[in-house]
Amino acid sequence: MEEGAEASAPSYIRKESAMTNEAIIFNVRCELMEAGKIGTTGRKIELETEDGEKVTMMEPEEIHTFAGWRDRGYIVKKGQHATAKIVIWKHTVKKAKKEGEEDTEKMFQKLAAFFTPAQVEAIEGGQTK
Repeated sequence: MEEGAEASAPSYIRKESAMTNEAIIFNVRCELMEAGKIGTTGRKIELETEDGEKVTMMEPEEIHTFAGWRDRGYIVKKGQHATAKIVIWKHTVKKAKKEGEEDTEKMFQKLAAFFTPAQVEAIEGGQTK
């Protein structure tokens, strides 16, 4: 690629400024799959581009944070490094200190580490999907 030239994203990847975490993570999963860094689930999915065109593609492998895998009954294997670090939205609620005050909600962006299924193992006695 020439210096200063921007890589064009596939048409199914949305480049909106106010994307949800789900959309942000899906876009990164697609980019990782195309780069050969993660595999597929083996399922085909159909997406609609911003132009309304239907595109069929293989579904990228799932990636989750350490806490996301733990919630699913898995633990990240010792010594594993994140496959991707993604800036996602974090929601917090600060409880009111005094009676009559309202709780304060805040949204901010945070860098989170994501791992693939090959980097985790089932928690002994835990539930698995």
